[in-house]
Amino acid sequence: MIAITVYRNHSGQYKRIHCIGHAGFAQPGEDIVCAAVSVLVINTLNAIEAFTDESFDSETEAESGLIDVTFHCPGGHDAGLLLDTMVLGLQEIQDQYGTDYSLLTFKEV
Repeated sequence: MIAITVYRNHSGQYKRIHCIGHAGFAQPGEDIVCAAVSVLVINTLNAIEAFTDESFDSETEAESGLIDVTFHCPGGHDAGLLLDTMVLGLQEIQDQYGTDYSLLTFKEV
């Protein structure tokens, strides 16, 4: 299962995104759930880096499926919109395939 935790402050601004694990929906290389989650998260981070002034630190590790991103400051409007879109997609994946494969949680920090 891919565990995705979204950390936001009391104002709802994004502070951190932590993803770890593999979906286990199908064999590696054929797992559409794992691919969908990876594409959403990585493309969102690439878009934030390319189209906003937001800065963040990231750590990835393919074997464990780790993608851990910490924003230096709470995300501004544009980054927030991109991250809201990512969360919408992640919620849709969870709704369609179930929490056995991806689980999205939120924490206030």
